Amino acid sequence: MHAPNNHHDEAISTSILSIVGNALLATGKGLAGVFGNSFALIADSIESTTDVFSSILVLIGLKLSTRPPDENHPYGHGKIEALVTFGIVGALVFSAGVICYNAILNLQEPQEQPEAYTLWVLAAIIAIKEGLYHYVKNKAKKTNSTALIADAWHHRADAITSAVAFLGIGLSLYMGEGWEHADDWAAMAAAVVIVYNAYEIFRPALGEILDEHLYEDLEGEIHHHSVETNGVLGTGKCMIRKSGMGYHVDLDIKVDSTITVWQGHEIAHELSDDLKHKLPEISHILIHVEPAKHKSIFLDENDY
Repeated sequence: MHAPNNHHDEAISTSILSIVGNALLATGKGLAGVFGNSFALIADSIESTTDVFSSILVLIGLKLSTRPPDENHPYGHGKIEALVTFGIVGALVFSAGVICYNAILNLQEPQEQPEAYTLWVLAAIIAIKEGLYHYVKNKAKKTNSTALIADAWHHRADAITSAVAFLGIGLSLYMGEGWEHADDWAAMAAAVVIVYNAYEIFRPALGEILDEHLYEDLEGEIHHHSVETNGVLGTGKCMIRKSGMGYHVDLDIKVDSTITVWQGHEIAHELSDDLKHKLPEISHILIHVEPAKHKSIFLDENDY
């Protein structure tokens, strides 16, 4: 079983929106940078171009990660999404390197001041990119998509690099002669921001691959809802790992030690159905039944 179809469809449509938006903005920034004599804007265009390819990676990852389990992948293909996120991080770091390299070359050559209209172009881009960041981030939270979170941060990184470019161009125009290279320094500062955001994206994706325990809130909900199921006297260990847009859960529960194996089996099945209904983000749950020594709501491991 995998993530609900409506979540999958939302994630796909959001990814397509990112691809189209990044392509249009990259083209606009590139043209404005070339004709407006602004390398910071050209650098911003380079970053947006990598965003187009990374958004395509997100789309591919979303499509592959929701494929159903098969004989070779009994837990499904959800980890593909985290692997795609690593590809996005690589694209960000590569774009930062290209921007720094070209900015250093430009610092060694005389530069002309950028055209004033490039500031208006950047102001519009900042507003659009910040709006896209919030839109994609909300969709990422709704769908539990790691790749969409990375894509959202791509938009935020683009908004920041555009803001830095705005500052560099503004200084160059306002301060006048002798400040022509402010544009190039702004491009380098933008590259540093891009690398920082790449790390912010990389860390949670790595945690997902390594199955780190990162989901305390979901664990609390599982414990809370479990004891609402008839026959469940308490809960023990609860281990959660994320795969794609869903979560895989291993849960220990306590039942009356005098009931039959069949009754315990039925309680476990009822609990599984209850949890998947109340917490649809759970795609797979394995329940281990243990006899309880006494009837309490939450028992610790010493009660085994």
